[in-house]
Amino acid sequence: MRDRKKVLIVDAEADSIRAFSEMLSKDGYDVFGLTEAEADTAINEIPEYDIAAVITDAGMHCRDGTQVFDYVKENHPAIPVILLTGHGNDGHAFSALTRGAFCCFKKLPEYTCLKGVLDRAVELRSLKKEVEALKKGLPDENLLYRIIGSSGEMRKIIEIIEAVKDSDSNVLIHGEAGSGKELIARAISGCRKKKGPFISLNCSVMPEELIAEELFGREKESFPGAFSRKTGKFEEAFGGTLFLDEIGYLGLSLQAKLLKVLQEKDVRRPGNNRKTRADFRLLSSTKRDLKKEAQQGNFMEDLLNRINQIEINVPPLRERKDDIPLLVSAFFNEFSAREQKVLTISDKVMKMFENFYWPGNVKQLRNVVERAVMLARGDKITPRDLPEELLSTRRPSANCNALKTFRELEKEALKDALEFCKGNKSKASRLLGISRKAMYKRLREIQI
Repeated sequence: MRDRKKVLIVDAEADSIRAFSEMLSKDGYDVFGLTEAEADTAINEIPEYDIAAVITDAGMHCRDGTQVFDYVKENHPAIPVILLTGHGNDGHAFSALTRGAFCCFKKLPEYTCLKGVLDRAVELRSLKKEVEALKKGLPDENLLYRIIGSSGEMRKIIEIIEAVKDSDSNVLIHGEAGSGKELIARAISGCRKKKGPFISLNCSVMPEELIAEELFGREKESFPGAFSRKTGKFEEAFGGTLFLDEIGYLGLSLQAKLLKVLQEKDVRRPGNNRKTRADFRLLSSTKRDLKKEAQQGNFMEDLLNRINQIEINVPPLRERKDDIPLLVSAFFNEFSAREQKVLTISDKVMKMFENFYWPGNVKQLRNVVERAVMLARGDKITPRDLPEELLSTRRPSANCNALKTFRELEKEALKDALEFCKGNKSKASRLLGISRKAMYKRLREIQI
């Protein structure tokens, strides 16, 4: 039996407090209900009773709910606050949303919607407390808080980040496009006690000669058209972190040059004979199987051993379905505040989110939530606010996946991305994290 979480309700109407208290108590919550006149008492109850969430009326006269929110935000920022307002365009409620209120409902909200949001708020609060215990002593809390998820896989990733943050070992982050590889790289870098720059380069979006110039830089007039001196990423990352996104796209020639820099710990800018010390920690990411690429001669085994001293595997979103409500809640609150809308999400929409395959992973989910918030025509997000792809959900079975070849899975991912982007190949290539040139090549090979 799970621990009963404590919820504080502050409302101008005693009947409203009584009704919500009875329903929430039946659903496993301990409820402390206080009226408007008792608002000053209410804020003092928070530390004494280990309150997990606060529900407050934004329209009280004596001490309105946004004042209660202000107190909680300043003194107990990890506790989520849900506001109840009598008007959909309540300016105080909008202001509170922009400053971090968890959600806002019109009075009286549908109980199942309120309960669903409260469950997610309390779950996120519990997760934050667990993460806080894991990361005591980390200098930048916010970077880890942005890694949203309570699944076993995500907890393991947070533990690895905490363990390797101050190491100089190179890290390889493996995962599908849109799964959050760069966010993890930034968390590793930002949590280090030794501060330094975070320099990133996407290796999948430009020709190899431009990647080489970005990495090594150039001297003025070192070649025709070099009208100015350019500092390379190797030098910019001095004393910090260099993140090479999609390192698997590097050609063998550039791989050899990178290996030499890692081995000799120095770098020479083209057009300059003087060597500069290379002092950076290398974080890399890939969606390719680099061990297989090495076996096929497409990736240097020596380089793989250098960059893969520590490996982090990021699961695709479809393999951590339990994290979807937390992610949706975080994105929903972010975009609702930005658009100044007081909205809720219907249970049907949340179920559709949980059942969808998400070929573009967390990045795709974020885009869909942003679109739904912007297009919502009422006070609730319904299926009509979602793209067609989610309305005709195809959910492949585990047995079916086991029988498919890699080429078939790749073809399916390309089709899903093109459908989601309504045939726009440029948008589809960005969604999948590959260059437009690579996109066209795969489409020709697979004959889509």
